Amino acid sequence: MKPIFNISAYRFVPLPDAADIRENLLAATARLPVKGTILLAEEGINLVLAGVPAAVHEVLALLQADPRLAGLELKESWSETQPFGRMRIRLKREIIRMNQPAIRPAAGRAPAIDAPTLKRWLDRGHDDDGVPVVMLDTRNAFEVDHGAFEACIDWRLGKFSDFPSAVDEHGAELRGKTVVSYCTGGIRCEKAAIHLRNAGFDRVFQLDGGILRYFELAGASHYRGTCFVFDEREALTPDLSPAPQ
Repeated sequence: MKPIFNISAYRFVPLPDAADIRENLLAATARLPVKGTILLAEEGINLVLAGVPAAVHEVLALLQADPRLAGLELKESWSETQPFGRMRIRLKREIIRMNQPAIRPAAGRAPAIDAPTLKRWLDRGHDDDGVPVVMLDTRNAFEVDHGAFEACIDWRLGKFSDFPSAVDEHGAELRGKTVVSYCTGGIRCEKAAIHLRNAGFDRVFQLDGGILRYFELAGASHYRGTCFVFDEREALTPDLSPAPQ
């Protein structure tokens, strides 16, 4: 097994004490061989970490001692080398910026679809009600260029906060279809799916766990290329290994 354990996770949950959580994490990670990024905001937490397994699990244990963060759903992979240069723990206004304060996933998320169900729908070309399925990529354009679901809708976003205006401009092409919003690990499609529902699209699902969970459960089926990740690995193949550079 490769020596470096990589995890990513997020959770939308009220964290009014985010600054205190940050101080505790700074003290803990300063003594551990672990690197990555942890974003904290009043709306929740978003993290990517890498290190020897014992160190990563120690940080996770600290986080999950807080009942609000217990049972974080992890996306896991392994690498030969450390993909991060340092440990960063930041306070943010949003853990994923959309500039839409009314979008609060902690108050109720849009329906999610798991990877095996999505694969079945894509195999057939329609959902269980016979409605055509379209995949809506909520990532930035350069990420889509590394790889994406076949025949996905790609609005060439420059940044995620462009998504609401893209819906205003292009949303008509989604009418009459079942829309599955997707992203790398699930965090962006959480907010995207809620926004679409609020905009009047009633057949909208988010891909639970994003592309990385889909790779884990369904492999490369209906996906072409790699999945861009924001670390030194740059992209992962469907077997969750770093793509050759």
